[in-house]
Amino acid sequence: MPQVHELAEVHSTRIGHGTRIWQYAVILAGARIGADCNICAHTLIENDVEIGDRVTLKSGVFLWDGMRVADDVFIGPNATFANDPMPRSKVYPERFLQIRLERGASIGANATVLPGVTIGEYAMVGAGAVVTRDVPARAVVVGNPARILRFLDDHDSIPRP
Repeated sequence: MPQVHELAEVHSTRIGHGTRIWQYAVILAGARIGADCNICAHTLIENDVEIGDRVTLKSGVFLWDGMRVADDVFIGPNATFANDPMPRSKVYPERFLQIRLERGASIGANATVLPGVTIGEYAMVGAGAVVTRDVPARAVVVGNPARILRFLDDHDSIPRP
């Protein structure tokens, strides 16, 4: 059973065992959240969002329709995700573009990820980076626009599957 703070607004019933949801989190009815996640204060998760197991979602993060977050992902404070490449007030696309965060990816504080982007397994997005295109597995990206700084190797702290 998940642990839900009394000041959280949780409408979804599809939340895994051991997940902790802190105050002022808002989770809409269609959201799916795995086991042993940590959903910090001041977060929003929309309906068409899927989150795997052992995911950490730090404060100030909003996950919009179309987000797919795999197991063991870390999303730092105030990371921003966009799902509409041409947003207009009161004009909505037929479907929103997905953003995919693959297993073990880490997104740094205040990073921005644009619509349709996939962040590969164990990739790391540096704080404040603006990700405009896909990031390969194990890549470390930084800057605006985000560029590959290096690739993680066996000496880096990547858990073994």
